[in-house]
Amino acid sequence: MRIVIVDDEMLARAVVREYLSEHADAEIVAECANGFEAVKAIAELSPDLVILDIQMPKLDGFEVAELAGAKTRYIFATAFDQYAIKAFEYHALDYLLKPFSQQRFDQALAHARAAIGKSDGAADPAVENMVREAAGRNKPLGRVLIRDGAKVHVIGSDKIDYIEAQDDYVRILAQGKSYLKNQRLTELEGQLDGEQFLRIHRSYIVNIACVERIEQATKDSHVAILRDGGKLPISRSGYQKIRDAVR
Repeated sequence: MRIVIVDDEMLARAVVREYLSEHADAEIVAECANGFEAVKAIAELSPDLVILDIQMPKLDGFEVAELAGAKTRYIFATAFDQYAIKAFEYHALDYLLKPFSQQRFDQALAHARAAIGKSDGAADPAVENMVREAAGRNKPLGRVLIRDGAKVHVIGSDKIDYIEAQDDYVRILAQGKSYLKNQRLTELEGQLDGEQFLRIHRSYIVNIACVERIEQATKDSHVAILRDGGKLPISRSGYQKIRDAVR
């Protein structure tokens, strides 16, 4: 197994390195001290497994997992037990609570070997239930991450003007700049704060704070006029929602 170790603490990386030395089939291909380094290493090296801390500077472990994509498999290692449910949203094979022993680490690695060796890729029903439960507990996104080649853009949710659906992507307009993110509009809608963002059309979500007024476009249609002068179409169902919100 080709493995990347990600932890901002040098001692924590050293412990994992020592535990891995007991496994002849484990090859450490990179060690990373922060989230940006981790995203770059995962993209370039395509490891079989990432042993990933959660609380780190710049990007946390969940943000690394989001940017790295669904193909990567993880063992999360953290000192905090409250993230256990959420970890399984990100293809977690196991969850190690620091400080963990060699025996507990070996268990996690054995689990990872077995899961990586499966060819069908079928999800464990118990994990699927955990993911659904976690989705209901998640707080709204405070920032949106966008990967652009080797770059990572971090955009505060309050800086977003509106979001437009483009097939399997969304186009995010924020402070005069446009970003393309590989995500469905419906999925992103469920992650944003419903009191701040409204789905006003099948193809548009708008930040309510950016709406200057609503105008009638035709006899049966309306548009949202943004503070920068931009116009967004409003569907019939969206009209009722935004009319109530901007009163």
